[in-house]
Amino acid sequence: MFDMFITVPQRQSSAVKSLEVDAIAGEAIVTFTNGLTYLYENVSKRSIINVLFNPDVSLGFWVNNNCVNATRTETLSYDKGRLEKAYKGAQLPEFA
Repeated sequence: MFDMFITVPQRQSSAVKSLEVDAIAGEAIVTFTNGLTYLYENVSKRSIINVLFNPDVSLGFWVNNNCVNATRTETLSYDKGRLEKAYKGAQLPEFA
């Protein structure tokens, strides 16, 4: 299987540098302005189509609602093509 990522046309955003989406797979690759890039899986396909065809949707608002704060998505760190699990929320220390 292959990826069909489409780059969402750039809109002014103080948080999101670029957004690439795959409506078939329900995935989004988000590069933030701080340089970090994440792959989000299980993103709503309807919301992906909406961000592609509705130029009035704020990229920051869309990423927050459909990727970062969505309970349905799984986050993977995307570092030069190498994926690693990224965990949402605080990590609690382990005690021996």
